[in-house]
Amino acid sequence: MNKPPENIEAINQAAFEHCIFPLAEMDAVRRDGPHIWVGGQGVELTDNNGRTFLDMMSSHTRANSLGYGNEEIPRAIYDQLVKLHYVGTVDNFVEPAVALAETIAGLAPGRLSNVMFVSGGSEAVETALKLAKQYQIDKGGKPRAYKVISRWNAYHGSTMGALSVTDWLGTRHVSEPGVPGTSLIPGPTRYRNPFGMEDEPYADFCAAYLEQQIIHEGPENVAAFIAEPIMQAHGVQIPPPNYFPKIREICDRHGVLLIIDEVITGFGRTGAWFASEHFGVEGDIMTMAKAMTAGYFPMGAAITRKEIIETIPMFRHVHTFSGHGGGVAAATTNIAICQRDDVIANARDNGRYFLDALQSALAGSPIVGDVRGLGMWLAIEFTADKATRQPFADDTVKAVVQRMKDMGVLSSAIGNAMEMAPPLITARDQLDRAAEVTAEAVRDIARARGFT
Repeated sequence: MNKPPENIEAINQAAFEHCIFPLAEMDAVRRDGPHIWVGGQGVELTDNNGRTFLDMMSSHTRANSLGYGNEEIPRAIYDQLVKLHYVGTVDNFVEPAVALAETIAGLAPGRLSNVMFVSGGSEAVETALKLAKQYQIDKGGKPRAYKVISRWNAYHGSTMGALSVTDWLGTRHVSEPGVPGTSLIPGPTRYRNPFGMEDEPYADFCAAYLEQQIIHEGPENVAAFIAEPIMQAHGVQIPPPNYFPKIREICDRHGVLLIIDEVITGFGRTGAWFASEHFGVEGDIMTMAKAMTAGYFPMGAAITRKEIIETIPMFRHVHTFSGHGGGVAAATTNIAICQRDDVIANARDNGRYFLDALQSALAGSPIVGDVRGLGMWLAIEFTADKATRQPFADDTVKAVVQRMKDMGVLSSAIGNAMEMAPPLITARDQLDRAAEVTAEAVRDIARARGFT
């Protein structure tokens, strides 16, 4: 493992002088200092103070699916960059990009077949929105279909189009007005929802709400509905099985394209290549990024059906680094590793193992309301009152996360919940340790705050 640098204070000061800290509470950063990491191996990460942590967040963003120190992917990137790193965009492709598009088409659900590569998740969503609007215009039936429907607490990215369909992390309002035509409706949530309904009836209500919103906006004006298959807000919101089949029927009935945003969930995070497989739903357009390259190179993509792309005589959209050779090599090698080493099947099985371990370790906790997950994406939802499911209004969730960090395990607070998204290669003894530390941290904070 890398040794900590000798000039830690100078590095911290340089960070304050020259770096921007997105979505960070600056009072906390000034108090605690920035997080500066100097090395990693497997699922362990070392900071500039020489402390090593078990990383249960796949590099905070859930992108680092194969862990640290993989040598195959960087070697493939190097070989491709030396051979041919970049050829522009429009109708210019490095040769392996064509093969990668064919591979992804083979992995994607149903009839999804045509890929546009971009540099990350926000760009993938921008691409999907523009595909939907241009398709509706060029098809001829909806020449004014500029509207898109999204959901409360959705997160789809930080560029202006993606931000307009985003309702999480407090990023939207400060940048408004955004792209015109976006409306937001409720989406299914587990354990707690604004109407106090049980999960499945609430999911039915949310689906019915979509249809009424389409009618309200005017079906002729609505280009698309965009949805994460599993919402991240308040931690791993797995929809009941009745939700997406109804959504698919409603979209088809009104000629609205269904965009499935798999930026977080794609490439194995939930124990399948894409989370939409769990729900038997095929989007008209699907986005992907993050674990597409296991975090070793910035890359994303949008994929759509042939009928949609062939309806558009010219897709009026472009990104400079679309299909960059380095990203192509990283994604191609990542997919090959996952196939060769049964990474996704192991993630599915180990995710179930981890979920069972967490549920067992946290059973009976006075502050834990729900423990849920799918594959290697899990969440613990907290409550100040189990009878009413009242969320904590203080820093209890963050305190649990900090206590875990003190004990050497990295997790993340996400609204009313705590989240863990281990690298897909995490071994069971490491998951056992994470479950033990989680249970101890929850007990410590519950005891310190007067819960018995």
